[in-house]
Amino acid sequence: MSENQQAITEDQWHRAVLIWEYHQMHHQLRPVDVAIGLGSHDLGVATHSVELYRAGLFSTLVFTGRNSPTTAKVFPRGEAVHFREHAIDLGVPAEAILLEPDAGNTGQNITLSREVLAGAGITPSTVLLVSKPYMERRSFAAARKLWPDVEILCASEPLAFDDYVKSIGDEKLVLDMLVGDLQRVIEYPKLGFAIEQEVPEDVHAAYASLIRAGFTSRLIAS
Repeated sequence: MSENQQAITEDQWHRAVLIWEYHQMHHQLRPVDVAIGLGSHDLGVATHSVELYRAGLFSTLVFTGRNSPTTAKVFPRGEAVHFREHAIDLGVPAEAILLEPDAGNTGQNITLSREVLAGAGITPSTVLLVSKPYMERRSFAAARKLWPDVEILCASEPLAFDDYVKSIGDEKLVLDMLVGDLQRVIEYPKLGFAIEQEVPEDVHAAYASLIRAGFTSRLIAS
């Protein structure tokens, strides 16, 4: 752990695991019309999308997302472009992948991917969203608001919390991200960005506790 990282207590770790579990929808996966891989810093989204494609769950895959400040150096041509290249390198036929390179947030991921699909003559009734593990619930809530006539399923790499933290290499950053996404789950319905999601009392208490402890770098003004 670097000098500027905050030591994580055992209690904080347990609270983070509680939020981590809440963020995941635990959907039972089955074949769908299309899948949408949501761009981010995590190339594991693309890798897991490939695994699900190979499992026969869909025949059309959209990768969506431009750059953010945290991905510009890692994916200089854009998140979706790099995800697509990675999937092709892993054996997915190029013609099976549609590209949406302009989205800058989750709402745009959904809206612009829908437009790309429509442009290809595809009007799905079932859509699988593939995201980072802690982004499942937020992406689900956004998609249900913006695309209410479609059945939404969610998936992410099946990683334990410990393994995900190790893959990122920064415990505090991961806890900050968990807290930030939960804030969006809570606040975005009030802004019309997402449907409301019930937050259990223990999850809300864990969220409030981690905010008091200073895990706030990913919070937005509300």
